[in-house]
Amino acid sequence: QVQLVESGGGSVQPGSSLRLSCAASGFTLANYAMGWFRQAPGKEREGISCIGSVEDTTYYTQSLQGRFFISRDNAKNTVYLQMNSLKPEDTAVYYCAAVPRYCTSRWKTINYEYWGQGTQVTVSS
Repeated sequence: QVQLVESGGGSVQPGSSLRLSCAASGFTLANYAMGWFRQAPGKEREGISCIGSVEDTTYYTQSLQGRFFISRDNAKNTVYLQMNSLKPEDTAVYYCAAVPRYCTSRWKTINYEYWGQGTQVTVSS
């Protein structure tokens, strides 16, 4: 059974950091590129970042680059999203997704094969 399970979300104050994890099971993570997305209430889903299957290529939404960092540990079947200097506008449900091998320059709009159920991140004072 294929599963992507996000964890690490929570309620934090502005300026804090969080590291989200996405644990994969039921498929070989090393064969997949992995993306992180988020969706805030009343807004469309937004792409955050994508990392290729062998960590040779990463993509970021420009507005988040420099605060958010994607990484992966294929041995642990886990992908991470390090989020620093969090702002209230970062409040959203965060999702990870898997697509075979490559992100490509169209990583925000390609059809991801698997999705997680999401983890809530709330940034508030």
